[in-house]
Formats: sequence, C-alpha cells, structure tokens
Amino acid sequence: MTPENLKPLTSMRFLAAFWVVMFHYWPKLDLGPATGWTPGLVAQGYLGVELFFVLSGFILCHVYLASTADGSFRYGPFLWARLARVYPLHLATLIGVGLLGLAAAVAGISIDDSILSWASLPANLTLTQAWGLAPEAAWNHPSWSISAEWFAYLCFPVFAWATWRLRSRPGLALVLATAGLCATYAVFETVAGFPLTQATIDWGALRIVPCFALGCAAYLVWRSGGLRRPGVWAVMTTSLILACAGFQLWDGITVTLFSVLILALAGLAGRGGPLESKTGVWLGEISYSVYMVCVPWKLLAINGLARLNGGSEHLPWWMWVPAVLAIVPLAGLTHRLIERPARAAMRRWAEQRASKGRRQIQPAAT
Repeated sequence: MTPENLKPLTSMRFLAAFWVVMFHYWPKLDLGPATGWTPGLVAQGYLGVELFFVLSGFILCHVYLASTADGSFRYGPFLWARLARVYPLHLATLIGVGLLGLAAAVAGISIDDSILSWASLPANLTLTQAWGLAPEAAWNHPSWSISAEWFAYLCFPVFAWATWRLRSRPGLALVLATAGLCATYAVFETVAGFPLTQATIDWGALRIVPCFALGCAAYLVWRSGGLRRPGVWAVMTTSLILACAGFQLWDGITVTLFSVLILALAGLAGRGGPLESKTGVWLGEISYSVYMVCVPWKLLAINGLARLNGGSEHLPWWMWVPAVLAIVPLAGLTHRLIERPARAAMRRWAEQRASKGRRQIQPAAT
C-alpha cells in the first residue's frame, strides 16, 4: 500500500499541525478575568511536533526501507526528494518574515530584535538551526523542526539499517524504541533541567531521534500485520492521548501513544470515514503549509488586529477566531502557489539531469 493510500495518516497531519497552531495562538485570546489561563490540551500543543516526527519515521520506512535492504536505495536522490519537499516553503516563509520585519522597522513598529537575527541567518538557510549552530531563535521559528527533520533524513540509512535488522521481531523493536525514548527523555531532563520535548534550536536535532526511531519500529509492526480491530484501537488511543495531554502527564506517555495511534489509523486505510474524505485529505496535504505560515501570519494578523483593539494583543473571540481560521485558506494558497510547483520543479530538474547523465553514458557503453 502506497503512502497515498494511507489517507487517515494524511488527514491526521492537519490535526497535528492545528494542535501546534492552537499552542501558538491561544495566549492571544481575551478570556476576560481568565485571560492567561490555558487548557492542558492546548498547553501540550508543542507535542504536535512529536506526532509529526513519529509519523515521519513510519512513512519513510514505508517508502524506503525495502530499497535500503535490496540495494536499490540511492542516498542522493532520496535527499533531493526530501529537500524538494521541505525547502522551498521554508525559504519562502523565511523571506516573508524578513520582509515583515523590515516593513515593521520602517513603519516604526517594535518587534523582537531576535526575529531578524542576521547571525542566525546562515544556520536557517542551511537547515542547521536545530543543531546548536544558531545563536538564537530567529526568522520563522517553527522551521527549527524542519532542521531536525533534515538531520533525520541525513541519518536515515542508519535508522533503516537498525530497523531492518529487527524486521522479524517487530514487537521487540517497538519495545526497544519505546524504552529508548523514555530513557532519553528522563536522562535529558535530569541533565538539562527541562524536557527534551521543549527543546528547539539547541537540542532540536536530538529531539527527533527517539521519535523517528519509534516511528520506524511502529512501521515494522504494521508491516507484520498491524493491529487487530484498528477502529477500537483508534478510539481508545485518541481518548488516552486527549486525557494524558489534558492532565499534562509526562510527555513520554503521550508520545508513546502516538505510535499506537499511527498503527491504528494506518489499519483503517481503505475503510472510508471522515479521515478519508476529500476535505480531510486536502487539509492533511496543506498541513506543512499550515505549520509554516502560522507564526508569520500571527506576526501580521495579531499586530494588525491589536491596533483595532485599542493596542491590546489579547483579542476578543470575534477577532481571534477569524485570525486563526484564516490560516487554512492562506496555507491552501502557499501550498498551491509555492509548495507544490517548487517541489515539482526541483524533481523535474533532478529527473532531467539523471536522464542527461544516462544519455551521456550510453555511447560509451556501446
């Protein structure tokens, strides 16, 4: 079954992205005397990134694991395909934030000095800002997770090698990955003094490693037959995730449940339902754009609406809700006008170069 057939997982990506959106936007909602209060589920919205990380390991193993075993895997084309997937929109939003920052400076609007941190620009351009190479969080800050993804892509052959060795023992692989994740979280928090799930530019590259490995292990379970009665597992796991996040239990528990949720939703592929609807799949397809435009749009919309709100950045619900919902059509535009065409152009260019190389080799072979 191809990734395109795993429609429930595609739709799930939007839910993960919107969870992150709520994490960023909720503090700007005017709740009257309760302003500043955040529900536990929203406060845990940063875990939407972990859900993406686990899913990334699952999907990349689904697409590439067999080719790494039979020798047909090509590292260069793999990296170019992944770069085509993430870099164009990353660059576009980076430029967009830069233009917004410069426009604000010209207009005399105060912004955080770190947004236009020129010292952090090289790391942001090379997708190494989550490797401890950026002096401060700057530009389009959510892109730190794309830097972490790039680290995992570079290391994918190592993940694939370890995963393939355990292919006949998927249960053991999942247990080891879960134990490794929990141990990493516990040790990191003891040493660093804060949870790994809240690391960004300093330890973001490490943050993806246990999640990605968990996704790889979950794929082995799915490859061996998956879960029986996936619908029951999906409902039960979703309920547990909502409860764990709502009560703000230890992040390791919630992230571990993500692997079970992915297995359950993968098992529901082809059975219909809201997660396989055209709307659900389309929302999943634009989820990367949702994630990447949410902070630039927040800078623009919240500051603009604050002027209409007497200077207060805490917006009444009738301003706040449209500002949040506007992310969806905006993401749809960036997906259609930037993400898709740029990705297709980069892949066409790679195919043309490969074809040209084959034509040049052919005469010598004859």
